[in-house]
Amino acid sequence: MIVRPRLIASAALLIALAGCKSTGEIVVDEGVGIQAVRSACPAVGIPDYTGDVTLFRTPGSTTADNIDVVAAMTNVRVACNDSGEKVTSQATFDVLARRTDTRGARQVTIPYFATVLRGGTAVISKRIGQVTLNFADGQERAQARGTGNAFIDKAEATLPADVRERITRKRKAGEADAAIDPLSQPDVKAAVARATFELLVGFQLDQNQLNYNATR
Repeated sequence: MIVRPRLIASAALLIALAGCKSTGEIVVDEGVGIQAVRSACPAVGIPDYTGDVTLFRTPGSTTADNIDVVAAMTNVRVACNDSGEKVTSQATFDVLARRTDTRGARQVTIPYFATVLRGGTAVISKRIGQVTLNFADGQERAQARGTGNAFIDKAEATLPADVRERITRKRKAGEADAAIDPLSQPDVKAAVARATFELLVGFQLDQNQLNYNATR
């Protein structure tokens, strides 16, 4: 199931353009040409409905009085190095959990995934990890930390020179293509998609858990 992620490092259209003067700046100068910063680092996000998980005491019963543990991902942080031939990116996140029965010490392990997506749909890799929450006797809340990694060929995350030139070329009013958005052209859109990667993290949920998150 592929759902739209909430992006932490933006994968918005302007970030998919080629580089310019300063971070995040859009430059319109002497014509219609547009330039914006583009990094080879993947955008990072949590897909909808996968950022929290509810565990129940009795399988199949999803009533409020049957809730055992509730956990949520938060504080997603990103560290990326795109200075070499390989782009390495690491997302770290906290898992905050609460249990309803605080009697006794208890350990709860929850699986999560880290997926690298290309062009918004193609899964390049998927790894499963685990976070372990340790509740002390009488303690209602616990916290743990998880990580997800992406390793991407920088050449694949870089726009071809001709496509970059078409996107960023300054256009003067009156020119035949001055009013044409290069990003509306199919071959340019396809090239931008091929060079766009995302690192998505979320809880590894079964279908019942996904349905619960989507419909509650």
